[in-house]
Amino acid sequence: MSTENILLNTFETFENTAPFSKIKEEYFEPAFAKAIEKARAEIDAITQNDDTPSFENTIEALDKSGEALGRISSLFFNLNSAETNDEIQRIAREVSPKLSEFGNDVTLNQDLFKRVKAVYDLREDLELNQEQQTLLDKQYKRFSRNGALLSADKKKRLREIDSQLSKLTLKFGENVLAATNAFELHLPDDSRLAGLPDSAKEAAGEAAEAVGKKGYVFTLDYPSYIPLMTYADDRELREEMSKAFGSKAFNDDFDNQQNILDIVSLRHERAQLLGYRTHAHFVLEERMAKTPEKVRQFSEEILEKAKTAATKEFHELSRFAIATAAEQEHTSPLTQLEKWDAAYYSEKLKQQNFDLDDEMLKPYFKLDNVINGVFSIAERLYGLNFEATDQVDTYHPDVKTYIVKNEDGSLNSIFYADFFPRKGKRNGAWMTSFKSQWKDDQENSRPHVSIVCNFTKPTATKPSLLTFNEVTTLFHEFGHALHGMLADTQYRSLSGTSVFWDFVELPSQVLENWCYEKEALELFAKHYETGEVIPQEYIEKIKAAANFQEGLQTLRQLSFGMLDMSWHGIDPTGIEDVKAHERKTFEKTDLYPDIATSCMSTSFGHIFQGGYSAGYYSYKWAEVLDADAFELFKKNGIFDRPTAQKFREHILSKGGTEDPMLLYTRFRGSEPKIDALLKRAGLVA
Repeated sequence: MSTENILLNTFETFENTAPFSKIKEEYFEPAFAKAIEKARAEIDAITQNDDTPSFENTIEALDKSGEALGRISSLFFNLNSAETNDEIQRIAREVSPKLSEFGNDVTLNQDLFKRVKAVYDLREDLELNQEQQTLLDKQYKRFSRNGALLSADKKKRLREIDSQLSKLTLKFGENVLAATNAFELHLPDDSRLAGLPDSAKEAAGEAAEAVGKKGYVFTLDYPSYIPLMTYADDRELREEMSKAFGSKAFNDDFDNQQNILDIVSLRHERAQLLGYRTHAHFVLEERMAKTPEKVRQFSEEILEKAKTAATKEFHELSRFAIATAAEQEHTSPLTQLEKWDAAYYSEKLKQQNFDLDDEMLKPYFKLDNVINGVFSIAERLYGLNFEATDQVDTYHPDVKTYIVKNEDGSLNSIFYADFFPRKGKRNGAWMTSFKSQWKDDQENSRPHVSIVCNFTKPTATKPSLLTFNEVTTLFHEFGHALHGMLADTQYRSLSGTSVFWDFVELPSQVLENWCYEKEALELFAKHYETGEVIPQEYIEKIKAAANFQEGLQTLRQLSFGMLDMSWHGIDPTGIEDVKAHERKTFEKTDLYPDIATSCMSTSFGHIFQGGYSAGYYSYKWAEVLDADAFELFKKNGIFDRPTAQKFREHILSKGGTEDPMLLYTRFRGSEPKIDALLKRAGLVA
């Protein structure tokens, strides 16, 4: 089989890109087995080396080991997120514990740790450069923070915990996807769709047709769910959708409550086993924030500023909603603003205050134009050139591919973009990579980077037209992609987005700022039919509306981070009721009445499936960085090359080679201040 299984060989493709169309599902299990075997042999070669441990024969060799396994893993687990099915999920359940076991075999390998420690103990005498020092420090901590110093019985327990966690987190994600796919709202006609834009109706009609039904079908995928919640006049319809969305994997066939309790208890036990008070203490030791106390202090500081504004905004929205409902003949009297009213009345209030709504803006945000716009911005800032190509294979026909070149014509990277929702693709948006960047023997091996989103699909009569929120999402993920594309480090494990989690959102969030700037908008915001550039008055309205309900938005974001910390910053073993724990946590931030059938935790994939456990605060943390950083661009010009060059040199290209605060200070000249964020958000004068 090895001769036929292309995963086991070097890809004979353009720039070594993944030959997705030729990869069969049955290739993965044997490929993983072989790759693990090869990685074990590479570790054995290090431990059995008779030469005195050195930086080259131990630390560098360890960084290079497992390359084949890493490549196969990146391909497989990206498919499991973007193009999964029952068989891929079965393989994931089989493979994940084996990968966890192998990871433990490395970090708990006493002979390997002795060699790493021998080099680490001599670090002051080795004359290492900064990147080498960082690699050595991270390799040592990789062992010391993951059980290398434990007794044999505790190492055994650590292995058991990691194996259980790999299965539980996978199951959590499978349940959320299954619950999302299980819901379908079918309406036989449009009698309940008053207020809904024609584009949303057309998309729902095509969704119904796709499953062989007449009328309209709505799902919990964002491009279907958000328009209905924002525009449908029928309050009962919004309530039904809201409750369905809020109850994903909660008291249904795909219930995640026990999975959550098991995950947080195991994470806590693991942290204590390693000598940390909680999982958050373990995680945050390797973050900019350093401690849960610092995160709580940071969150409380912003909460104090945001709560007053949010409460005022909530009461304003309530008064507006009650008055508006009273004027609408088709609407029953409204006495209490509920969660399913939020988007609907917020949109109407925004229209009243700013004469602005998404439907007015969408014709100017044709997806293809926005893509070209973000490419133009990358070219102006960093000299990158994007060429669409059919030389790169993909895992689905929707995926677009590009060859990215530097100003001198040399290859920068390969870029993949996957924009539309479909069955087998999880909700949300993310950046990932199929191959990292590294340098070896004078070669600078370039990365293969991908962004995955769930945007409004084209219909029979209209191209994909984005809401402004979708535009900022595209810019956000592209900011992550630039972090990967512009990587320029020696070592694989320090490259691109391999940085502290509360630093990784800076490149993504800072790029969102260009969406609000006239110079940038004029590059891509053009009417899809007439080619007319977005009118200046619309740009002014976008900027004026930028802080609309910022207090409520800030409160919402803080609530997610505080919920995360409530699960991971304490001993969770006494928690028996997931919903009750969540309610207690949300007391500080919730202004809307609770919905008994809803529970956010059961579908909170970022912290229970993704890598954000004890790290969700990092979105707000990075906002402080991005607001402070963008002030410099605003001062010097949003397309100022020297400023962009400094950002590239000190932030984007450096990956995780140095402490992020040092990198940021080199770029900005000082540590970030919270003032820029509070001012931008309109939370202070």
